[in-house]
Amino acid sequence: MTKQYQSFSQFYPFYLTQHQNGTCRRLHFIGSLLIVLLVAYIVATSNWRLLLLLPVIGYGFAWVGHLVFEKNRPATFIYPLYSLIGDWVMFKDMLIGRVKF
Repeated sequence: MTKQYQSFSQFYPFYLTQHQNGTCRRLHFIGSLLIVLLVAYIVATSNWRLLLLLPVIGYGFAWVGHLVFEKNRPATFIYPLYSLIGDWVMFKDMLIGRVKF
């Protein structure tokens, strides 16, 4: 995979092609939801050390989805910022029904 996208709007359709497997998408969703819940817990308890878990949870669920179910290489390695944004846009799109859960 080589860099070819100059904007997120160009990248997102590609991002969705990398998440065709339903289990992979659901694992992304679960990881994102756990991040939201963990951040809320961290803020409520001021237990800032738990911030170290955020990348483990976020990337852990996503990468299992890609390696085990989607059987592709996460775009994070080439497009780290676009992929991070894509995770949250897909999360929102799954919540509103634009992307199949």
